[in-house]
Parts: sequence; structure tokens; C-alpha cells
Amino acid sequence: MVHLTEEQKKFYEENGYIVLKNVLSEEDLCSITIEYNNLFNRKNQEKMESSWVGSDHNDRKHDKNFTVKGIHNLQFHHAVFSKFIFNDNLLDALEDVMNTKNIIFHHTKAHYKPPEKGAAYPMHQDYHYFPYEKDSMVASFLHLDAADPKNGCLYVYPGSHKLGPQEDVGAKEGNFHFVDQKKFPILRAKPVIADRGDVVVFSYLLIHGSTPNYSHRPRRMLLMQTAAADDRRLSIGQPTQPGYGWLLRGVNLERDASISKRFDA
Repeated sequence: MVHLTEEQKKFYEENGYIVLKNVLSEEDLCSITIEYNNLFNRKNQEKMESSWVGSDHNDRKHDKNFTVKGIHNLQFHHAVFSKFIFNDNLLDALEDVMNTKNIIFHHTKAHYKPPEKGAAYPMHQDYHYFPYEKDSMVASFLHLDAADPKNGCLYVYPGSHKLGPQEDVGAKEGNFHFVDQKKFPILRAKPVIADRGDVVVFSYLLIHGSTPNYSHRPRRMLLMQTAAADDRRLSIGQPTQPGYGWLLRGVNLERDASISKRFDA
């Protein structure tokens, strides 16, 4: 059981993100990496396109050779990914940053940025994809490769989670959400340098994005998003991912109440 120090808690409160070391054992990290590679290799690469489409201000926006491959719901492809979802070290840290012992699962996804042609993502907030009443949602971003600006690492605006939801400029174009790229240019954002195995936990209100991968190295990542069990989704009409609502830790009094109503005559 590895809870955050008071210094780490304060850093997260001020910045909206934190980098965690030694979350997974080397054995689990290797197992996850092997099955991650196997999963991407056996899927149809042509149907895995996850690069962003739209009118941002990135230099490579019109270069169709740049790509990101993506897969959702990893826990339904191989059981090894549950080693990340139910990892006690991670859940201890999530308790501390979310200020709750009751945590539910939202979804998982993986992005693969290939060497020399990994596409960028414009600065955005995850809030616009799945808003919650109490803004409890956080992402846990696992690096399967060391990440830096050369291979398309995560960029963040520290403290931007305190600004609340920003204008969803992307909603004017379609299903991709992003903030005003002139107001929040990626060149003024902070790169999150990470080692293999590091996990970045960040608020879904944090403004973040990533640069292209121009290097000879891949950038493989997977993430899980979670929310407090007593928080309420505001986008009720939108479809949920498989596994949504799994209780990862604690109790779910909201679910207890809804089940009681169903069976009370």
C-alpha cells in the first residue's frame, strides 16, 4: 500500500497532475508490454486509426503519413491488463488525489505512436468527452516507453484544472474536442518527461496534448479513467464503455440505492 506524501498531494492540488514511480512490478510491466504488442499486431491496423482530424495549428495537420493507432477496452482483450486496473499502488494514489475511498471504472484505451510518423494531439480537456457533476474524473497514463518531446510525450498546462471547463472549440467541427489552440498553444505547455513504467495521474480538467513522434523510438501508452462512485455523469445520453461502473475500491452507495429502488415493491 503506497499512499502519496503530503508534498505529493500538494503538488497535485496545485498542478492537476503528478508523475508516479514504481507503480507496477517489473514482471507485471513486462507482461503488459508483451500482450500490448501482441494485441496491436493481431488487429487490423487500417481500422485502428485514432489520430485527430481537424483545423488545429500543428505543423503536421495535413500530413496523412502521420498516425496514431488506438484500441479501447483493453481488459476485454487480455486478462493481463487487469494488473494495471486493479493495482493497489495505483488505487492508493487515486484515493489521495480524488479524495475518496470509493472509486469506479470508466474505461481504458491504448495509443501507439509509431517511430518517425506519430501524430500529435491538440491541447484539450477530457471533460468535454464525459463531464461529471463533481469533476472527480482522473486519468492514469501508463508509459510503456520512456517519453520526451522527441517521441511525442504528453504536454500539460500546470494548474489549468483550476480554470474549469474551457470553450470546446472542437465541438464546432465534429466529434473531436479541443480548446482554443491560440490561447493554449502546445509550445507554451510543459512536457512531462517520463521513464518506462511511470504513471501520470491527471485531472480531466487539465489542459493537455502531445507533440508528433519524430524520433526512431515508439511511444506506447495505455490509460484508465476513473471517477468517484458518488459522482454523477452529466452526459447521460451518451453510450458507456464496456465495464463502466465496475467498483475498483470501496463501496458504491449510489448503486446500492438504485438497486433497492428496482426491487422495492
